[in-house]
Amino acid sequence: MTTTTFETERAGGLWHSLGRALPYILLSISIIPIVIGYAWIIIATFSWRTEGLLPLDADGNIGGFTLAHWSFLRDPMIWNATLNSFLIAISMVIGVGFIASLTGYALSRMNFGGRKGFLGMAMILHAFKPEMLLISIFQVLLFIGTMPLLGGKFGFNTIGGVALVMITLELPLGIWLMKGFFDNIPWDMERAALIDGASRFRVWWEIIIPQIKPGLAALAIFTFITGWNAYLVPFTFTIGTKVANLPVFLYQFSTDTGHGSWNAVAALGLFQLLPILIFFIFTQEMLLNIYGGGSKGGT
Repeated sequence: MTTTTFETERAGGLWHSLGRALPYILLSISIIPIVIGYAWIIIATFSWRTEGLLPLDADGNIGGFTLAHWSFLRDPMIWNATLNSFLIAISMVIGVGFIASLTGYALSRMNFGGRKGFLGMAMILHAFKPEMLLISIFQVLLFIGTMPLLGGKFGFNTIGGVALVMITLELPLGIWLMKGFFDNIPWDMERAALIDGASRFRVWWEIIIPQIKPGLAALAIFTFITGWNAYLVPFTFTIGTKVANLPVFLYQFSTDTGHGSWNAVAALGLFQLLPILIFFIFTQEMLLNIYGGGSKGGT
């Protein structure tokens, strides 16, 4: 092998290695601002004040770590807001998951009048932003509030009312997502069960649902995060701290503390973020496998 040939192969190998490493380099560069943001939040919550990413004490010296900004944990209202956020998120997971899986199955497996129109309407409804529907939603919640049994639980200024609105707003996307998963399930086992006399509901529950667990997990993750971080709907349709969730409580807390306590605001923000991080760490594998299972079926 000549020197020229060796150098050419070496240069080709270097370019090949650089080409393989380039996506990772670009990805690393793109996430640097995110990493810096998270690092600042963590440092700020445990220091008196910060200058960039440097923690400083009251005299301006490096250091000054403290737990004083976490004193809000002794406030009962923070735990009430946490419970409200949890109730909204869990209600969305159950409500959207159950209704979207039933509707998605019907749209994927059954032919009935208005099927295509319903699918198109669902997508159009998802295009409407909540801001465009605030007045109409307010009127609906006021009407529900006048009902004898439902008014106290699902009317205006109730957690049930907020959860009901959030479920309704999230359903169009959930229906389309679940229909896509049902479309990827083969018909063989379903046809055999129907021939043997099983009802549609039994087929859906015992045969189809176990095959779309990754899809249900993905939908549950998305809806939980949406419900946990909901701000506009709870802020608009609730009054006072008793029915406030964590994002609304964070807004009220930052307004009350003013511009002098951003480290305390960062601590409360980190407190709100921790459940999402933990939830994502334990469910990211399901998110990466949401397209697992089944070949495409027919309709």
